[in-house]
Amino acid sequence: MTAGTFRVMLRMQIKPGMDEEFERTWYQVGGAVTQHPANRGQWLSKSAEEPGIYYIISDWVDEPRFREFEKSERHLEHRTKLHPYRSGGSMTTMNVVYDMSRETADRR
Repeated sequence: MTAGTFRVMLRMQIKPGMDEEFERTWYQVGGAVTQHPANRGQWLSKSAEEPGIYYIISDWVDEPRFREFEKSERHLEHRTKLHPYRSGGSMTTMNVVYDMSRETADRR
């Protein structure tokens, strides 16, 4: 991950009792995102404070390439498989300004 990365964070509320099935399905269909040439990786995290709340974070080379993926048939198929588990959610987008990972700190 580098400065200039376009980051997308989805907050998803999962229907009660469907957490495990949602996690398995997300893992099975995740290649639809990570195989896109503009994707730099994605992560699924579960809230430690709110039951049924997940965050999906994905990094992209830039916003136009993310928007291209967002409108693609591949993305529609991905969303369709995850939709049955979801009862609500939101999306936040951002631009990474600094990357303070261990790797970048070691290079200073």
